[in-house]
Amino acid sequence: MHRRTFLAAAAASPMLNLPLPGAPKSDMPEYRTVTKYPHGAANMGMPGRYPGQVVRVRAENSIDTLTEKLNVPVVDEMIARGMRELTGMKDARDAWRSFFEPNDVVGIKTNCSGAPMVMSSPEVVANVVHNLIAVGVKATNIWIYERFPDQMATVKYENYVPAGVHVDGVEKTRQSILEYDPATYVEVDFFGEDDTRSMLVRHVSERFTKIINVPNIKDHGASGVTGCLKNIAYGNFSNVARSHQFSKTNTLSFIGTLASVEPLRTKTVLNIMDGMRGVWHGGPFLHDKRFRFYPKQMMFGTDPVSMDRLMMDVVEERRKREGAISVWDRSQKNVTKGFTSDPNVNNFIREPGHIEFAGAKGLGVYDIKQIQEKAFTV
Repeated sequence: MHRRTFLAAAAASPMLNLPLPGAPKSDMPEYRTVTKYPHGAANMGMPGRYPGQVVRVRAENSIDTLTEKLNVPVVDEMIARGMRELTGMKDARDAWRSFFEPNDVVGIKTNCSGAPMVMSSPEVVANVVHNLIAVGVKATNIWIYERFPDQMATVKYENYVPAGVHVDGVEKTRQSILEYDPATYVEVDFFGEDDTRSMLVRHVSERFTKIINVPNIKDHGASGVTGCLKNIAYGNFSNVARSHQFSKTNTLSFIGTLASVEPLRTKTVLNIMDGMRGVWHGGPFLHDKRFRFYPKQMMFGTDPVSMDRLMMDVVEERRKREGAISVWDRSQKNVTKGFTSDPNVNNFIREPGHIEFAGAKGLGVYDIKQIQEKAFTV
């Protein structure tokens, strides 16, 4: 095993110098957040116990890129190593115990928008479930969830976890609001749409005591990239796709605004980024297999901003290698309506600055010079 600990070097992507949320900005939407839940304990939720800290674990033999099969023992060791290094504990069981108690009801927020070819791997999710049970959480108090059941169905998480663990898609029919909390929402009018409210998943407000966020490493046509922040924000609210139309997207401010809503913010205590597979163009879906790549890594942390800041470099470096334009490209001439297989064309003016905006909202550390990364190879 090889270990190196370092402060990440400054990267080439630009700093936006965004105004603090609430500061005057001519094109900033006016948000109204409604929730009865107060901000939780200072050391819980985002950015959590370890602000500005990210553990990255790589393993070349973690996945067979020909068969798509994960090497389960290697993945298990990656997760154990990541949790030990994040918490500073010698025993991985103690690391998990430092986050979760037997009486917790835990939601595992997966990402299945690219399934079945890129998603939160069932082997990774199964390991998370196993560790929760090992520290005393009942199987019946564990919920693997996503907004859309049809996407989840292609992964078949239920085949990988013990009986009693819930696997639940929130919108049993698309655009159904039955499983959303009408008393917890963000209201904003982007384009004069009829429905201006985005409501929080009812499980989050009424059932879960804690949430583990398990995103992927992916490009995104509107937000530039999609990792921890977008998965926990757009993945927990209704009526979010309305934020982008034509070439305009409001993902810059909407993602961080949603992620800040209580109790989602306080209950999201751990992020485990599944980077076995990734998408470097056309995300969050995988329209063409040639846009899939294999970072063969996982990241661990409580700070979603720092994790996404590092994840963005992984996508950007791959796009550069493939000769594609930067996720920071804002040229209108490179925007067209509808998906195209040309990686030098976008659907929207991308907003990767949503990560910095979320940092300004207090969700984590964005400045690459202030992010402490611990990187390991197993």
